[in-house]
Amino acid sequence: MKTPNFDSRMNQPELARIRAEIREFLANDPSIAKPRADSWSHFDAAFSGRLGRAGYIGMTWPKRYGGGERSSLERYVVIEELLAAGAPAAAHWIADRQTGPQLLRFGTEAQRQQVLPAIARGECFCSIGMSEPDSGSDLASVRTRATRTGDGWVINGRKIWTSYAHQSHYVLMLCRTSDNPAARQQGLSQILVPLDVAGLTIRPIINMAGAHDFNELLFEDVQVPADALLGSEGKGWDQVISELAFERSGPERFLSSFVLLEAFADLARQQPSAESATLIGSMISRLVPLRGMSMSIAARLGQGESPNFEAALVKEMGSLFEQDIGDRLLGEIVPAADPTSDDKFRRLLAEAVLHAPSFSIRGGTREILRGIIARDLGLR
Repeated sequence: MKTPNFDSRMNQPELARIRAEIREFLANDPSIAKPRADSWSHFDAAFSGRLGRAGYIGMTWPKRYGGGERSSLERYVVIEELLAAGAPAAAHWIADRQTGPQLLRFGTEAQRQQVLPAIARGECFCSIGMSEPDSGSDLASVRTRATRTGDGWVINGRKIWTSYAHQSHYVLMLCRTSDNPAARQQGLSQILVPLDVAGLTIRPIINMAGAHDFNELLFEDVQVPADALLGSEGKGWDQVISELAFERSGPERFLSSFVLLEAFADLARQQPSAESATLIGSMISRLVPLRGMSMSIAARLGQGESPNFEAALVKEMGSLFEQDIGDRLLGEIVPAADPTSDDKFRRLLAEAVLHAPSFSIRGGTREILRGIIARDLGLR
């Protein structure tokens, strides 16, 4: 069950060509021999390097920065196929999805030249430095502080849930550079920090699946040069809100469990039943409109817009959808799941169930997202 092309926008000849190309690439890549549920949380630097050299990272960026100057929908097709194949895409995911676009929009020419070509080659990986202990998705409450010195910044504070910071090269962090007691959202800035800088300690956080992908970062008098600032000082809130639109709206918000749904469909073909058909039909009926919404946001992002409300809606509805796939299969169809099983379906089911609790947290907690949605609908 390949990703279906129900939307007329996906029937353009150039999109059909690139879909065929990326499918051929993935069919011949050794990392796809064992597909993974929630595959964009699985780190494989070698795979990201091969993907970058083939031109599938930084696809929409200008060629002078290593990009391909492709359309946002061409990139969307590639992302869909990576997720549908269960490809281990975590190494480059954040850098390609949001750090790179932030550098294109707000970075200096020197920052772009230094970082973007390496990201596009699949050789430079980035982490997100937003959440903090005791603040979570309430980004306006961040306390990590960057103090301006004569020739740079001195950073003190902590960041948490920094995915793969221990294997990345940079963290793009939101920090407080001045105080305004009357407005928490003012006085924030974004700084691009190398993860090998002196004074930065990376502490592992082991998730419930037993994997080390999360980390806590401790900044103790970390010194970075003045030109590590991304964009304008004090404009970090507006910048990070635009970044969240990239983070929340992509197909990874509803296709993380797609390989599991596909594996179940394969089983259902072998042993068809009314119960299986009903479950698959109900899931597809939710998947199709989610995909249409997400593609529309991708097109708007490609035009330089920041559809934050729409992105929050996709993320919230997508997380519910992804979690429901594992819950319904585990509770209604299959009596057992085993992460060590040689049976593909049982292994994927276990992976999806173990990772599912994080779906409603990453990219903004359910409570925060519902608050954004309610505000934009005029309900609060």
